Amino acid sequence: MRPSHRITVLLGCVLLALGVAWYAGSRSAPPAPQPAPGSVRLGPEAGEPVTQYLAGLPALLPAPGTATLALVQFRAEMAPAAALAAVGGDGAAPVGAGRSDTSVRFAVPVTAVLRVPLPRVQTALRFEALEPGVSPTTALDTARERARRAAHAGAARVTGRQAKVAAAEAAALADPSCRCVLAVVVRANRSGLDGIAARAGVRAVHAAPARTVRGELALAPLLPEQSERADPPPDDGSVPEG
Repeated sequence: MRPSHRITVLLGCVLLALGVAWYAGSRSAPPAPQPAPGSVRLGPEAGEPVTQYLAGLPALLPAPGTATLALVQFRAEMAPAAALAAVGGDGAAPVGAGRSDTSVRFAVPVTAVLRVPLPRVQTALRFEALEPGVSPTTALDTARERARRAAHAGAARVTGRQAKVAAAEAAALADPSCRCVLAVVVRANRSGLDGIAARAGVRAVHAAPARTVRGELALAPLLPEQSERADPPPDDGSVPEG
């Protein structure tokens, strides 16, 4: 075999080996890393002074024209219609219809935080994703019903005071106009979030960093009774019959 032919054969073998190694490596390559659940907290830290928390929120708003997720926290639990009006999500655009880029000019509600307020009784925070592709009104009503079913199931699993609290929650959530929407996660750009923050009934707007996805969020909204510190509320009140 001529030397030139031998070199050609060797080069071909090397290229073939490299191709096989690349294919094997691509088949066994680990998947792209996924966002860590709960890695982006929206809401005050436990025990944080409320005034300190609120004062720091404006600096977290996105740059003009940039859309991101944000936790809209209300001064008191709202009925579903009032909550949607407060976040500007009561129009015809279905949940999830807004794009995630800088063209978002309105708020798209994506998650609801529901809580039944009972005086001096600790009740559950219920986090419900809003169904995409339907009207915000329908999505929030469906979320309320899921929360009701969860409370009803909880009442059957536990006993004593916990069971009474869960039963009272389920009874309250059965009302479509229940004042039980504590917060809503929306996607909006800076102008949309500024507009929401200025609306009556809105206590705080806590924006996540740009490009945050919903799966990364850990939600801990302020409770209406937390006026000084984000401490657990009292739990010594009487529980109404469910």
